Amino acid sequence: MIRFLSRISIRLLAFNLLLVFLPATGVLLLDTYERHLLEAQERTMSQEGRLLAAALEATGRLESSDARSILLHLGMRHIARLRVVDHNGGVIADSSALGPRREPDAPAVETATSSDRERPLYKIFMLPVRAARLLTGQNPPDTSPAQPFDELPRTAVQQALKGRYGATTLIRPTVGRDTVELHIAIPIRVDGTVVGAVLVSQSTWRVMNTLYAVRLDVARVVLISLVVAGALSLLLGLTIARPLTRLRRRSEEILDRRGRLTGGFEAGVRRDEIGDLERALAELTRRLEDHLSATESLASDLSHEFKNPLASIRATTEVALDENDPKIRHTMLENIQTDVARLERLLSGAQEISRIEMLIEREDRDQVPLGALLEGVQEAFRRRRPDQGPTINLSLPDRDVRIWASGDRLLQVFENLLANAVSFTPTDRQVIVSMEVVNDWAEVIISDDGPGIPPEHLDRIFSRFFSYRPGTDPGRGHMGLGLAIVKAIVEGYGGTVTAENRAQGGARFVVRLRRELSAISS
Repeated sequence: MIRFLSRISIRLLAFNLLLVFLPATGVLLLDTYERHLLEAQERTMSQEGRLLAAALEATGRLESSDARSILLHLGMRHIARLRVVDHNGGVIADSSALGPRREPDAPAVETATSSDRERPLYKIFMLPVRAARLLTGQNPPDTSPAQPFDELPRTAVQQALKGRYGATTLIRPTVGRDTVELHIAIPIRVDGTVVGAVLVSQSTWRVMNTLYAVRLDVARVVLISLVVAGALSLLLGLTIARPLTRLRRRSEEILDRRGRLTGGFEAGVRRDEIGDLERALAELTRRLEDHLSATESLASDLSHEFKNPLASIRATTEVALDENDPKIRHTMLENIQTDVARLERLLSGAQEISRIEMLIEREDRDQVPLGALLEGVQEAFRRRRPDQGPTINLSLPDRDVRIWASGDRLLQVFENLLANAVSFTPTDRQVIVSMEVVNDWAEVIISDDGPGIPPEHLDRIFSRFFSYRPGTDPGRGHMGLGLAIVKAIVEGYGGTVTAENRAQGGARFVVRLRRELSAISS
């Protein structure tokens, strides 16, 4: 049974989840953003305080009436709460006490904005964020203990009355939770003497509200991304893992207990790497099946071809044992010797074909000039039979054509083909050998003026041990392996060899071999 979650599915899921969580860790950067916002808020508050302090210093004194007048002239256009403190620490003016404006950052607004923090999704999402903060040491800043809203931040005020910039962070109790407040104290100097301080106070709820909303939005996006990533990972894992599991199971079933092929892979229709693998395995098993079939056929053909010589040897031996005439016995021994020689040629030919099919891919290769090789074959036949046999005419193109192959193997190919053509051509006729270049291929055509090939034998002409020579003893001379060797060599080099009859009579063999393009001379 195919497992629902394979190892590939789990890895894909883990990878996609990692891609989701990596951006989620960017929420930690919001802490840096929070600090920048708080620093900007502090600078704004400080600027408001310095402006108010400068206005009070311009009066040359620090009076409650002057402070209230200036605050009234501001028209509540300031954002923070402004308070003026005298040199004794008493509040002489408070912006929250002027006009109908409610206290800054009222709890009603905070209660509405704090709802984001109370959502379950937000709380769950912040658990790993808080853990990451602890690991990285990014803890929230220390704050003073909670205190009532109207109580002054004494530390900041005391620093300002001493002529220094004062700042502190306090926690103010509100409905539902505590609110963090920033307090800044700016000294007021008259004739170089500190006569009081301006206290600027503002809560951080606006900044935190923005951050809470952003974090909650990120949490929603991460949750949706997790669901989508999980679904896509499982879907992708199933589309990859199941076909691979099916291929593995098929590979286990493709051989029987004796190691024989019981079938093959089916070529898939998918247009991806899995489909390419299926088609490659289908082609591999097809070629393996063809090879095994050819091996079994060779053994069967050898067994068939051995029967006649062995039967002849046995019968001749039995007769020779009972024969007393020396001449007859000598003739019988010669017949036995002929049959033994035939068996040796059969074994030698079968061994040659097997060696070609097994070793041709590993044999040393070189750039073989095909034209020069054909000229050498033509000259060898002329020297071998100078006064008899048909004329051999050779027609070559002007360009240099080279084949990446073994020169000895190509020589074997064209010697066998030319010998076959010469054997069927009358002595007063001719054998034509020509070469043509068609795109990336070189075609060598060997035509004879013989009787041609019977149509019923065209499909068998390159089969092992097949020989059709009317009027000759099939058991003498020709074993039917020459053309089989030609086919094995040519196909081993990725080429083709075909046979057909000519319209004007005779047969024609066409050998197509791929050219070595890098070696072509201009």
